[in-house]
Amino acid sequence: MTTRTKAAAPRGSNSVGLGQFNERVVLQAIRLHGPLAKAGIARLTHLTAQTVQIIIARLEAEELVLRGDPVRGKVGQPSVPMALNPDGGFSIGIKIGRRSLDLLLVDFCGQVRERQTLRYDFPDPATLFDAIRERLALLRASLAPVLRSRLHGIGVAAPLSLDGWQALLGVAPDQAARWAGIDIRARVEAMAGGLPVRFVKDTAAACVAELVMGHGRRIDSYLYIFLDTFIGGALVLDGQLRAGPHGNAGAVGSMQAGAAAPGQLLGAASLFKLEARFRAAGLDSDAVYDARALAPAWAGLTQEWLREVGPAVAHAIHSAACLLDLETVVIDGNCAPALLHELLAELERTLGTHCDWEGVARPALLAGTVGADARALGGALLPLYANYAPDRELFLKVSS
Repeated sequence: MTTRTKAAAPRGSNSVGLGQFNERVVLQAIRLHGPLAKAGIARLTHLTAQTVQIIIARLEAEELVLRGDPVRGKVGQPSVPMALNPDGGFSIGIKIGRRSLDLLLVDFCGQVRERQTLRYDFPDPATLFDAIRERLALLRASLAPVLRSRLHGIGVAAPLSLDGWQALLGVAPDQAARWAGIDIRARVEAMAGGLPVRFVKDTAAACVAELVMGHGRRIDSYLYIFLDTFIGGALVLDGQLRAGPHGNAGAVGSMQAGAAAPGQLLGAASLFKLEARFRAAGLDSDAVYDARALAPAWAGLTQEWLREVGPAVAHAIHSAACLLDLETVVIDGNCAPALLHELLAELERTLGTHCDWEGVARPALLAGTVGADARALGGALLPLYANYAPDRELFLKVSS
């Protein structure tokens, strides 16, 4: 596995019968590189100029791309950059978390147009799905009538075990047990009005957002860690999110925390632990999620927490690096950027003082680029990419 600059875009084919695949290749090139002239698209995709001309005309007719202002060079005709049309398509991402619900309406460029949020101590399925239904209706109504037909689907991101770890959270067993056996995707599909619904583990969804919108554009393989009520993660190898047979590849939260903190990592290095410290000191526990976590009243408790978290997370990173030969670890979270920066600084120190790297390369640490929206945004990207990203399965079926 290597960290490298990724290929500019999937390579197209000039063979007859691969029109849809080539359209997606062109859209992907523009998505990755921004507005491009047709000559630039042809160069990046290895399609002929005539094929690109035909595809762009088709995409313009479908209102998926827009013409920019002509750019004049020193010689020849001015070039016209083609850009994605933000109104070309939409999707909705739903994040069901242990402490909050987020719904995002995302446009064709991956930008958030509208959001709906609900905070709670722990989700109750008896009321949560009604809240989702109401907020879905509000998001759909926020689109102009002419654009509603361009809504392509809903992506749902949630923990695989909402009924688990209730003792750590202080949730009554009967309250947690209400989630046992609930098919979240099916419940959302029943209120989706015919839209396709996709389900993904919440940390995998966050990793999708980073893969599509952040470091995944240039880094080929990495361990992804997301800090929230519980810490979790996902794994990207050779540019692909790897789920594993049970959907738990990269599940760092379930790794052992090491001698510094016996038990699973999520019990030692999660934001709910910091919340508890704030509450015990009579402080607003919501400061965990904003810049107040490093303000004077909270900073001492936050620094204590960081010193405890550092060795536990470093142990997990060291174990993953030994097993997978990772060059990069990307860390993001549902917290203020300043707190994430402090966590990375603590981890850099702890990886040097608590881990023996003889015989194995120490991976680089990078802050994630998406932040708190990563899980809902990753969910929303799934329907868009299902409809418009290059589909290698389609390519293989046609070519065979």
